Amino acid sequence: MVTATPRILVTGFDPFGGAALNPSWLVAQALHGRRIAGHTVQAAQLPTVFGLSALRLGELLQQHRPALALCLGLAAGRAALSLERVAINVNDARIPDNHGAQPVDGPVVNGGPAAYFSNLPVKAMLQAIRNEGVAAELSNSAGTFVCNHVFYALMHQLAVQPGLRAARGGFVHLPCLPEQASAAGTTHCMALPDMVRGLQLGLRAALAHTA
Repeated sequence: MVTATPRILVTGFDPFGGAALNPSWLVAQALHGRRIAGHTVQAAQLPTVFGLSALRLGELLQQHRPALALCLGLAAGRAALSLERVAINVNDARIPDNHGAQPVDGPVVNGGPAAYFSNLPVKAMLQAIRNEGVAAELSNSAGTFVCNHVFYALMHQLAVQPGLRAARGGFVHLPCLPEQASAAGTTHCMALPDMVRGLQLGLRAALAHTA
């Protein structure tokens, strides 16, 4: 009997807010199929849509049963890979999502905890990324748009689904690509190969550390 290789699920979003590209999906695609510390990366795209993104993520978690799940999103204006520490149970959109929804002060999960912390070793990941010259930072706010929505949904699923409780999960916000920076009104950006290298280093560190 052949034992399946353990998987890392990496998700990115489709473009939103009028942009033609979303670096989170480009990075996820670039990591797809790579072997990291004996695990195979499975990439998937999520819609930038409240509700639907969480449903799709739940389906992916059940399908792949990953040892580790890392969701990626774009945060225009940030200059580094931002390792998110906490997801809050709030949907509050400054702009509409890709289906036109713009919730105000609603919950991600009715009756869910106020917040979940990532159970990834974010400080070990941070150090591993910085040691190789890629800009990285810890963040205590994933915002209240679809990125936080997905991050909260991820951690909730890992907490309540019996078959997923051994898995670990977290979220990383990415800067703009250089070609996006001007349109996004920022000078902060990062080249795609640097993002991919940084995330691979972070994933390797996460698998090497259990706390």
